[in-house]
Amino acid sequence: MTEDQRDLELQAEALAVAAGLSGPFQLEPLLGGRNNRAFVLRAGTSCAFFKAYFRHPDDPRDRLRSELAFLAHAETMGIEAVTRVLGHNREAGLALFSFVQGRRLHPGEVRCPQVAAALDFYLALNTLPAELPNASEACFSLRQHLDCVERRVGRLARAAAKGRMRADAAGFVATDLSPAWERLRRSILADAPKLLGTDFDAPLAPDLRRASPSDFGFHNALLTSEGALVFLDFEYAGLDDPAKMVCDFFCQPELPVPQKLWSRFLAHAAEASPDDAGLPVRAALLLPAYRLKWCCIMLNDFLALGAARRDFARNGETGSRCDRQLALARRTLNFHIKH
Repeated sequence: MTEDQRDLELQAEALAVAAGLSGPFQLEPLLGGRNNRAFVLRAGTSCAFFKAYFRHPDDPRDRLRSELAFLAHAETMGIEAVTRVLGHNREAGLALFSFVQGRRLHPGEVRCPQVAAALDFYLALNTLPAELPNASEACFSLRQHLDCVERRVGRLARAAAKGRMRADAAGFVATDLSPAWERLRRSILADAPKLLGTDFDAPLAPDLRRASPSDFGFHNALLTSEGALVFLDFEYAGLDDPAKMVCDFFCQPELPVPQKLWSRFLAHAAEASPDDAGLPVRAALLLPAYRLKWCCIMLNDFLALGAARRDFARNGETGSRCDRQLALARRTLNFHIKH
């Protein structure tokens, strides 16, 4: 056992003891994470979920702070479809949560009842105004939405141009992704004024911003033996444009939501924003941009910072994951954007 592993075990045990759990303790890694290191902490006959958050000088996001704030808000709203915080160590970037006994959904299981459960969760979060920090990459104007995608495309384009990316991925970025984004950006810029009739840079009013789980989808949910869904991973959560939440929800690639449910989902999500008349049009206008943004996210492993996150999470994948992500990005772009 390395010194780092032993130190992590000791800090996990300290949080467990402070939470009232008793030993003997055993820390078991959970593989497959994308950003953080995750463990099952066995404490006698009990279990807890232990998380070590990714930190990097080039990534200023405080994932632990965002997750704690969001879960505190969910608790205030009386929401049970989340895990509970048992303890945390802000300085070390560690947290201990209640353990959810459940399983991941399969793609064919994402149907109307599951989407309805996700909607209920979102609406419950927004029963009352939330006092939360802004979500990661929060966007409060149409310009900010497009700038968010522009930054992601730009990072990939610069890495490709400087030879810091595999040749096949660099070729895809240069000849397919970047040109598709330029065409799409021009189209949105042209359509936005006539569709919304507002200043492209006008900020969304503070009272129209909503609590968003961010990275919201069934890849971050577990199905319990009782048939209930429990939602997880809120390290990017906070206040955001509800149009962004809707778009991201339908762009998640791991457990995609059937596109035929878009109108129904958007209509019900709008119940949390009765004064936001522009929400449906804004979401429809931005959906192609977010599809392309998710193509960029699929290619994160080809960037130095994305690779560092995967290494930290120790998910046990390297080149094979890159191959799959590139193929997925190609399919997504070809299906949704180019044709």
